[in-house]
Amino acid sequence: MAESSDVDRDISDPAGGDALEGTEEPDLARARDGDSDAFARLVAPLRRELHAHCYRMLGSTHDADDALQDALLRAWRGLTRFEGRSSLRSWLYTVATRTCLDTVEGRGRRALPVDLGPSSDRAVVNDTPLTDVAWLGPYPDTGLGDDRAVPEARYEQREAVELAFIAALQHLPGNQRAALLLFEVLGFSAAEIATMMDTSTTSVNSALARARRVLAARVPEPSQRRTLRGIDDAQLREIVSGFTTALERGDGEALVALLTEDVSWSMPPLPHWYQGIEAVTDFAVRVPLTSCGSWRNITTTANGQPAVGHYLWDEAAGAHLSWSVTVLTLRGTRIRDLTSFLGRDHFVPFGLPASLP
Repeated sequence: MAESSDVDRDISDPAGGDALEGTEEPDLARARDGDSDAFARLVAPLRRELHAHCYRMLGSTHDADDALQDALLRAWRGLTRFEGRSSLRSWLYTVATRTCLDTVEGRGRRALPVDLGPSSDRAVVNDTPLTDVAWLGPYPDTGLGDDRAVPEARYEQREAVELAFIAALQHLPGNQRAALLLFEVLGFSAAEIATMMDTSTTSVNSALARARRVLAARVPEPSQRRTLRGIDDAQLREIVSGFTTALERGDGEALVALLTEDVSWSMPPLPHWYQGIEAVTDFAVRVPLTSCGSWRNITTTANGQPAVGHYLWDEAAGAHLSWSVTVLTLRGTRIRDLTSFLGRDHFVPFGLPASLP
């Protein structure tokens, strides 16, 4: 695998691949001559999907921002070595993947509370955030590309950012993570991936086999994409509205009626999490429904799933301030998992306001 210093030095494009789809030769020539505006036009159609790829690799919107910025800077510096033997898309994915692999090597994997220990039977009222853990984060659906963009890939674009999928990827070494994403999500061949990752086709196929075994054990079926296709829009709105209304009214019975028996609720960066209807009910009644104060909510979507931005009343500010983004995972028409990502920094990528009246 190429080291960080190799990425700037050796990012010539591999032979093969598709044509320079979506690019214009004049812009490519201008960009090679140092025209940064021409380079921006070349990469603009690919920015969203490259950003989503970086998120899948890294599990954090903020890390994806940094990785994409770094990758595009490397691509700009190395553009004179792009000879057009592969598509610009393939070449940029090579640069972005190598950039992400550098980050994975330096930082390790991101976690959810379930990765740290067993669930708690009763509410931990004064739970303290863990600041020394790299936590998984949510991803706004506005960053996702068209599911039809790579029809040969196994996973649809929204399936490939579902929380269970992203969490499972974090248990893979960087090379396995990259190989699986490039093959199953983006539709590159094993031979193309071998060139992109500076390894052999045999190594890529081996990495794919190992990655698939891990995902098969960790990613539940059916996917949320397929689950949501079985629920009409009115039903989905009713489920999400029921959840937000129960929270705002402090209505424990209404909330419990929406949950499966094996429901879980976690709140990174808080380490404790809850599994099963009794434990989740105890937490819900003792903490968000009675102890936190007044809530306001805005519905949104995250990771290809329904989500809610929560705002908690702050007396000093005289407003409801942004508090957490909860991603809902459904089984049928009930909520199986609630993952509440605490922190105001999560709101910016979603375009959500910082406060509500």
